[in-house]
Amino acid sequence: MARKIFIAATGMNSGKTTTSLSLMHMALKKYDRVGFVKPIGPKPVDYQGIIADKDAVVMARHFGLLADLPLMSPFVLQPGDTRRIMDGNLKMDAIAQQMLAAIAELDAKNDFLIIEGAGHTGVGTIFGCNNARIARETDAAVLMVTGGGLGNVVDSAQTNLALFQKEQAKVKAILVNKIIPEKREQTLKYLNMAFADEGIQVVGGFNYQPILANPTLRRIAGVLDIKLHASEDQGQRIIHNVQIGAASAQRVAELLQESTLLIVNSSRDELLVTISNLYQLEEYRKKIAGIIIPGVGEISHISQKIIDSSGIPYMRAGRTSSTVFEIIKDDVSKLTAEDTHKIQMITELAEKRFDFDTIDKLLD
Repeated sequence: MARKIFIAATGMNSGKTTTSLSLMHMALKKYDRVGFVKPIGPKPVDYQGIIADKDAVVMARHFGLLADLPLMSPFVLQPGDTRRIMDGNLKMDAIAQQMLAAIAELDAKNDFLIIEGAGHTGVGTIFGCNNARIARETDAAVLMVTGGGLGNVVDSAQTNLALFQKEQAKVKAILVNKIIPEKREQTLKYLNMAFADEGIQVVGGFNYQPILANPTLRRIAGVLDIKLHASEDQGQRIIHNVQIGAASAQRVAELLQESTLLIVNSSRDELLVTISNLYQLEEYRKKIAGIIIPGVGEISHISQKIIDSSGIPYMRAGRTSSTVFEIIKDDVSKLTAEDTHKIQMITELAEKRFDFDTIDKLLD
């Protein structure tokens, strides 16, 4: 039997997968056999003929667990499944049994098992097996992951705690991510005070950092569904700023910030040439991450030659600059297995920020 921890969250994008990745990395320093399972998979992908949740694929590939991938993602929600469940074409009991059987098998073969929930606590209620019920059925200690802040953490955590309490699942701790560094000690102090009556410990997670919050070039290419012309290392570069190149070439260059992705219309030859040439200068490499070139017009032959010879990463998008900008701004960065640089950064930060022994003791 494994020591089991259920990673819950107050909502999407709180940092569940980052937390699971960090715990997996730290647990492997103490335990020989560490497993992972995401019972409800809301983000299906096809990996080598196996339909599994994207987060499960990331964990399986990074930690060499591909043989267990079908168990790690036992139920993947497909488009239309909610209607099929409501119509009775998908049986709720069968879905629950499928998930719980996979967890039981992983429980038996591991020393430590991470069970990652999907979305907020109530996800899965429509088919009778929400996160809180899974935590109770598997007798896993619950670690609830939240975003940063004070009042927001208390409010959102209390809302989600109600369902765990209804299901009689054991919420042992709240892990707070995205903490403002200079307020870390103060934030954790007051949050521990806020949850003292609940008997719930508050644990500090990651500080807010752009390397965790911002997307890679590859991620942006995937979101826009366009080809990225870049090397492997260039594709993993993390974008800290997105800027539309609407001003003069000189002004755009002056406004460049760290790791900026520039959106430059295909008609702006002078700006495309300027940015491509600047990219070749060492002092601008930290500022220029790449360019997206929207617009239906062709890039001039000479401009294209300069872009290619400069080695600057670029993408062509058949949309307007404003549309591209809005799509990027609306997207929230998610880890992929190809983001090896980012994953390495997360595991290095975990060794500094994650008190694994404290979390592990919650399972005693």
